[in-house]
Amino acid sequence: MDGFAAVDFEFARQVLQRGIALLYVVAFASTLNQFRPLLGERGLLPAPELLEWVRTSPRGRRMLRPTLFRHVRYSDRRLIGLCVAGIVLAATLVCGIPQLLSPWVPMACFLALWLGYMSIVSIGQTFYAFGWEMLLLEAGFLAAFLGSDAEPPATAVIVLFWWLVFRLEFGAGMIKIRGGREWRDLTALTYHHETQPMPGPLSRQAHLLPRWFHRGEVLANHFAQLVVPWFLFAPLLGLFVPGPWPAIVGAAAAAVVIATQLWLIVTGNFAWLNWATVVLAFSAVGLPGVRSPSSEPASHLPSVVDGMPLPWLVATCAVAALYVVLSWAPLRNLFAHRQLMNASFNRWQLANAYGAFGTVTKERIEIVVEGTTDEDPDAATWREYDFKGKPGQVRSIPRQFAPYHLRLDWLMWFLPLGRSLDDWFTVFLVRLLQADAATLRLLARDPFEGTRPRWVRAVAYRYRFSTRAEFRRTHDRWIRDRRREVLGPLSLR
Repeated sequence: MDGFAAVDFEFARQVLQRGIALLYVVAFASTLNQFRPLLGERGLLPAPELLEWVRTSPRGRRMLRPTLFRHVRYSDRRLIGLCVAGIVLAATLVCGIPQLLSPWVPMACFLALWLGYMSIVSIGQTFYAFGWEMLLLEAGFLAAFLGSDAEPPATAVIVLFWWLVFRLEFGAGMIKIRGGREWRDLTALTYHHETQPMPGPLSRQAHLLPRWFHRGEVLANHFAQLVVPWFLFAPLLGLFVPGPWPAIVGAAAAAVVIATQLWLIVTGNFAWLNWATVVLAFSAVGLPGVRSPSSEPASHLPSVVDGMPLPWLVATCAVAALYVVLSWAPLRNLFAHRQLMNASFNRWQLANAYGAFGTVTKERIEIVVEGTTDEDPDAATWREYDFKGKPGQVRSIPRQFAPYHLRLDWLMWFLPLGRSLDDWFTVFLVRLLQADAATLRLLARDPFEGTRPRWVRAVAYRYRFSTRAEFRRTHDRWIRDRRREVLGPLSLR
């Protein structure tokens, strides 16, 4: 680092800008494919109804976060237009085209992505109530101030990315230490590979590893989240201590974070949470001598400071000053007895508090949705609807979907944990009875091939991974037993 300019972090900037933009492509694509059946005009929780309540309720006007649809009437067609525009704009940033111009151009592009996606998250209700939504928003805002290829990235903005990774990792570590006893007695990962919301193709193999390995996983997690994040700030010592060691320490801390996240990517499906953390961790990787081909030393010009135009330097310093003010609440939250998890302290979702899995469920309960065309539900033959990501058929191998986010499948995991069955889920069952094509496209298989069932019901099953001996005998990857009927049978009559 060289004063105001992080001259050794050009590689970090390239990874940050292109990686965050790619995540926006995934986020807008996920919204394009799923928002309308979940939250559109005929969705399970229609966004127009929320916006109408906001329009007529003073309380609603206070609660709703910024969204373009507060000023422009929502329609599914406008939602499609917003998503397509977001995908195209983000794709140009992935290709590095706006970065070839003035720093104000990529800034405008990232701020447009930030505001556009915030407009969706703000009306997304429970289907968008995930920590990685606000993480992507905050990352997109900060990426707006990374500049272009014509000047080095600003030191203040790179440090703000370290602060984001610190809140993300250290906050998650503190949540676990304060949370369930399983994180303190090192047994959490004895259960977690099996009970996580959406297992991946290798989750069963990870679950079947020895208990001593799972204890080592927990210890490694505590080290990676409670100790390592402090060393992300080591490159700052390079301003005062000559030599390569500050940069090496920072890069080593980033490597530990990245390695930890790659293990989580291999063993689970956590949307873009782990992928975003990998991208953000590269902010601490400084490579001396790496420069953008288009950058030219121009420090001799009176309007340039450390290779950056003076107006741009003022803008980045202003963002840093803003973050100093906004960061007091999340800093205090990190060390609070009642630490908040995935909380925003302002309407614009900047300088948020993060964290995940403060407690780990010990038992996997799945809600299985069944239907029948028989007249008498008591003597009927019931057939299951198969979801794309959540466990269902006992021989199915869980698929890898992350960083793509299957929102319906994730919400299904929460149902047995106490989420209400009376809002979106009841409407979902009605849509199945109607054989609604848009809703059925959210599923992997409709057992009735587009025709209407006579009855549907929801049944709770306990699932667990089969042991190696059980798999050799039955070829089943899951062992399940029926617990109780949760809802139904229901009919349109």
